Amino acid sequence: MTPRSHTEALRQTATKYAPHLISAALLLVMAVNFLTVVARKSITIDETLAIPSGYYYLKTGAFNIDSDHPPFPLLLSGLPLLFLSLETPKLDDVRDQPSDRQTLIAGERFWSLNQSHFQSIFFWARVPMILLTLLLGVIIFVFTRRLFNARAAVLAVALFSLEPTVLAHGRVVKDIHVAFGYALFFLALYVYGSAPTWKRAVSLGAACGVALVVKYSMLILIPVLLLAGVVVLLRTNRGRRQQIVLQVAISFVVALVVVNAAYFFRHQPMLAQDLAQLEHSNPAHTNAMRLLPKLSTVVPPYFLFGAFFTFNHNDLGHPGFLLGEYSDHGWRYYFPVAFALKTTIPFLVLTCLSFGWAVWCAWRGDKRYLVILIPIVIYGGSAMFADINIGIRHLLPLFPFLFMLAGVLVDHWLGTRRNRIALMAVVLIFVFCIEESVRAYPNYIPYMNQLTSTRPHWMLLSDSNIEWGDDNGPLAEYLKAKGETSVRAACLGGPVVLPLYGVKYVDLLSPPEVKLEDTRYVAIGASFLNGSTVPGWGAGSGRETPEQRHNYFASYRDRIPEAVFGGTIYLFREK
Repeated sequence: MTPRSHTEALRQTATKYAPHLISAALLLVMAVNFLTVVARKSITIDETLAIPSGYYYLKTGAFNIDSDHPPFPLLLSGLPLLFLSLETPKLDDVRDQPSDRQTLIAGERFWSLNQSHFQSIFFWARVPMILLTLLLGVIIFVFTRRLFNARAAVLAVALFSLEPTVLAHGRVVKDIHVAFGYALFFLALYVYGSAPTWKRAVSLGAACGVALVVKYSMLILIPVLLLAGVVVLLRTNRGRRQQIVLQVAISFVVALVVVNAAYFFRHQPMLAQDLAQLEHSNPAHTNAMRLLPKLSTVVPPYFLFGAFFTFNHNDLGHPGFLLGEYSDHGWRYYFPVAFALKTTIPFLVLTCLSFGWAVWCAWRGDKRYLVILIPIVIYGGSAMFADINIGIRHLLPLFPFLFMLAGVLVDHWLGTRRNRIALMAVVLIFVFCIEESVRAYPNYIPYMNQLTSTRPHWMLLSDSNIEWGDDNGPLAEYLKAKGETSVRAACLGGPVVLPLYGVKYVDLLSPPEVKLEDTRYVAIGASFLNGSTVPGWGAGSGRETPEQRHNYFASYRDRIPEAVFGGTIYLFREK
């Protein structure tokens, strides 16, 4: 081959795989972003339990620990820790306690036993989540390219790699795996539905199983799989219908196998204390609980327990905050409002335009758009009727499909006759997105767009939208630089994380009879400033009523803090 022909071959190869290379480069930059943020932040409050639980599963196989969540993502986070010299907490002395109590004790002992390794633990436990997020980007690319074209796929990946909400959660052992499982399921469903085969039926079942073991809310996919099977059956000629029935049955069997595999095929019996606690929390579900022993012969008992606990939790509600209002059962408009405040303006506009455009295209008969719209409607509808409104992270499964729609719309603009105008608009969109990503770095968790510029974030939203505990490390380093080794505080994750850095956490929410140590500084988390995460207490605590809880730290709202860490923790000097 001559040098000229060799160069031409390379040029053709580069041209052919340009979309793949561009998308890979975008995901690589995203990975670097994640790793640099991980190096600058501590872990979230949820990870203080999730990471020890994953390690504990691998070492002991006791799946009653942190059974509020399925084990798969926790197992992934625990895998790298097996290569560190860590100690496993012993729980023999608390086996008579309910599992939620055992979980707290296991977490406390894990961090105490392994304090010398805590920074390595923080880093390595998050690496699998980062890899999973990058794989989600691959799914977005593959799905969009199969449905439309490679350029739309690249545009979708670009939006995915720049959105602050994804950058906030893509490094955390929490919720991004739900988006991965949900997108993987619908990709597998689309591939199977386009040309049903035995191999694709097995893949569909595996994808369904993966989705089920990342979040209990993914149980909504079981009726989706059944309904999709009926649709495929009706579209198939009579001669192959029996084969389709068997393939769908195989999918369910494979999904069941994957669920059992996530629990190492162990059917650990439920603790009597757990069942009693669950029944006591909501007596209305006593009859439904009688089904648990029967179902546990084929489904891991603590999968059933966790699912039952999750739906019970939803029924009982959870303290929430939105635009100055408080509620234990949320608002039907919570997620649309949170989405409008916590996504970049370009992505917000593209979402509204592309969704309407996709509905119009689907109405005109282009069924490709239904493949994207149906997952949005299914999960979006269920989320809006949920009573737990504590973070946009619970809406993450919608994001991949919204990126796909936005990418397809932008690709359509670029294909119009007014190409130059469209190109200028697209350049402005991505310049804006890049600017927002840079502006928010590394504080992606409390990010809000320009619609919120006139008010502090804690006056609009709460919980993981504005504070999740990952700024306790920077807070500790600041205090130590000032010569301080203790701080009175009310901030998420502080009781666990601050002591790892050598700073004593003096709990401002201690019982009234506890005399607090006098400290030079007071640290208040953003969610505590608005009062939404302040717990109640008995007589004399000043937190007996909802109004007292909501205003417990009201005296700090108008004070000027000495320092603010990541927009999530406010530090006030007391003397």
